[in-house]
Amino acid sequence: MPKVFRPSTRESNILSKIESSKEHEKKSTLNSIKERIEEVCNSIAMKLVENRLIETTNKSAIEEQIKICIEKLIKSDDFEIDYQISPFRFVVPTPNVVSLYITAFVVEQLINHKDVVDIFGSDEEIYHCINRQVTKFIHN
Repeated sequence: MPKVFRPSTRESNILSKIESSKEHEKKSTLNSIKERIEEVCNSIAMKLVENRLIETTNKSAIEEQIKICIEKLIKSDDFEIDYQISPFRFVVPTPNVVSLYITAFVVEQLINHKDVVDIFGSDEEIYHCINRQVTKFIHN
């Protein structure tokens, strides 16, 4: 007969604290991004174009699409976020949810935008480019 695992009160408290801290970090990150959304969008679009990860005919349109993506992220519930990022969850060991969400958007949806000529680089390269920009605004 298989053994049933029943966490003790202590284990339950620790697991609860871990989940609470993850949730707090996620909310804090989203609030930081929300407060400076214009700067974040500009920075991400500029770096994607500068690093030649996106070839476009109109950088402003890319910036606007990223803004729409971030606004959707801010309004989304956990299920919608998890659904969007699920194909990219293992791109890096400990991903930033905002960077991963924007990466998923760029790779899956932005590629079909009329002003995007092509998207270059691996998912990991795109994630790292986006993450460097996002972390600038989270830690400030």
